[in-house]
Amino acid sequence: MTYDGIIVGAGHAGVEAALAMARMKLNTILITGNLEKVATLPCNPSIGGPAKGIVVREIDALGGEMAKAADLGQIQMKMLNSSKGPAVRALRAQIDKLEYPKIMRKALQNQENLTLLEGLVDHLIVEDGEAKGVVLEDGREIKGKTVIITTGTYLASQILIGHDKTPSGPHGEKTTYGISGQLKDLGFEIIRLKTGTPPRIAKDSIDYSVAQPQPGDTKFQTFSYDSPITSLGYQEDCYLIHTSPETKEIIFNHLDDSAMYGGVVEGVGPRYCPSIEDKFVRFADKERHQIFLEPESLSLDEIYVQGFSTSMPKHVQEKMIKSLPGMQNARIVRYAYAIEYDAINPSQLYRSLETKVIKNLFCAGQINGTSGYEEAACQGLMAGINAGLKVQGKEPLVLKRNEAYIGVLIDDLITKGTYEPYRLLTSRAEHRLLLRHDNADLRLREYGYQIGLVSDAQYQKFTHKKETIQRLIQQAKQLRINPTDENLAYLNKMASAPIYEGVMLYDLLKRPELGTETLKHFLQVDESEETYEQVDIHIKYQGYIEKAEREAEKLTRFEGRHIPNDINYAEIKNISNEAREKLNKVRPETLGQATRILGVNPSDISVLMIYLENRYA
Repeated sequence: MTYDGIIVGAGHAGVEAALAMARMKLNTILITGNLEKVATLPCNPSIGGPAKGIVVREIDALGGEMAKAADLGQIQMKMLNSSKGPAVRALRAQIDKLEYPKIMRKALQNQENLTLLEGLVDHLIVEDGEAKGVVLEDGREIKGKTVIITTGTYLASQILIGHDKTPSGPHGEKTTYGISGQLKDLGFEIIRLKTGTPPRIAKDSIDYSVAQPQPGDTKFQTFSYDSPITSLGYQEDCYLIHTSPETKEIIFNHLDDSAMYGGVVEGVGPRYCPSIEDKFVRFADKERHQIFLEPESLSLDEIYVQGFSTSMPKHVQEKMIKSLPGMQNARIVRYAYAIEYDAINPSQLYRSLETKVIKNLFCAGQINGTSGYEEAACQGLMAGINAGLKVQGKEPLVLKRNEAYIGVLIDDLITKGTYEPYRLLTSRAEHRLLLRHDNADLRLREYGYQIGLVSDAQYQKFTHKKETIQRLIQQAKQLRINPTDENLAYLNKMASAPIYEGVMLYDLLKRPELGTETLKHFLQVDESEETYEQVDIHIKYQGYIEKAEREAEKLTRFEGRHIPNDINYAEIKNISNEAREKLNKVRPETLGQATRILGVNPSDISVLMIYLENRYA
């Protein structure tokens, strides 16, 4: 039997890839070492946050699963930056790390067209430059039209604690060497990366009286536009503490004992999620650092010490933990460790996430150099979609930078490459006012429906919402608010300046102190909070949004100019040697992508444009 898609690995990327292909009615198989550990959260027990929370909404808008599972598995929900503008707001959920994998496993087991297989893949079947399937460690061959590798941190991985190095995946699971070795032999550039995790502490051994509680929101809100829950239920508190002068002293006294500073580490660690020892070394002027105490599960007596990742020996970790406020009697349930693993330089991928080296082979997740569950999940979804579209003989779905944070992430990876774990940040998106938490469905749900991942019922709900938003905007433009005693009393209650003559509700809503409550008060229409929020944001930020859309439109002409695969950069005169080298390495698919390659200057782009017009007119 030949499958339409073979997915190797069942982390966050693998789960989304498998579900996407199966929901596209393609015969799909998901292979993983242990089906009890699909979509695990080996590090931070949370989903979402700045930029990442918006990605989760985008996954949901396209028809993915992460948002629904996060809503079902959350034990605390919080909107970050709620007092700031809509461009930087993002939802973050504290997740029950035992329940979340169960929820995802149930989704996999109930999915039609999907076969689940426990086993470890030893190597790929590659013939004439095309992926044809995989071979398991026990010798079984599985044939497929496409293969998606989502192996996370399991490629030639090693656990590091102090100067000890142990070949292992996260939590002592088996690592695999065959795939990365084969990829290197096939011509892929293999890079070595590192990440880490902090200790877990027994809940009842912490003195919380010296910590600052960090509760979730009381307002009901979810990641998914079609959330299966109607109440957030019980919400766990997190807690904030800071490192002490003693913590800093212990770390500096034992730097040589750490894997990172003791010469044991080979891989490059994440710039934006450094270990605690790295924080003190890199930010020497800081006397203390924030530490968050986060519950891992309602069923576990464990606290995750966020911000305290380390690769120190166990006896040093004991000293470090006890130096923290409220931790004098703390018991370490599980020690911190760093992990090294193989990945590929993602510049070897097309925008569809198919590799340039081997046809019909796709890569998604941490094998592409990213960090984080959300970054992995969105890549898995896009790889699954595009592998499915390729099997169907259709063009790939490529999201632009002004359409989705997912588009920003993939474009950054394939255009710039990476030699350190990539983390998606709000600052990486130049069109972030267009890429908001509140409008992910308006940006992407149409794509999900066209592909077949969004049902007719979901799509009808979406179109109703879109039509309602436009109708309410028109009503706001047509409704005149006069300075009656009743209206003046309402404005006074809302701490707003009075009006002295009639004003359209649309113009009145541009006042920053008036929002969705004012819309509801005057329109008297029973619609969802999300719909009213959309209307309010459209009115308040209309000028800024239209300006951002015009700026994005200017770049569209570059994105629409395709660069042929057979272009010979060596014969283009008057471009710099660096530009020629970088263009030849990345092989950009569009002129827009070429503009974002480091080392390619505007003058090089001008020469390239003229060459394309003359050579490929």
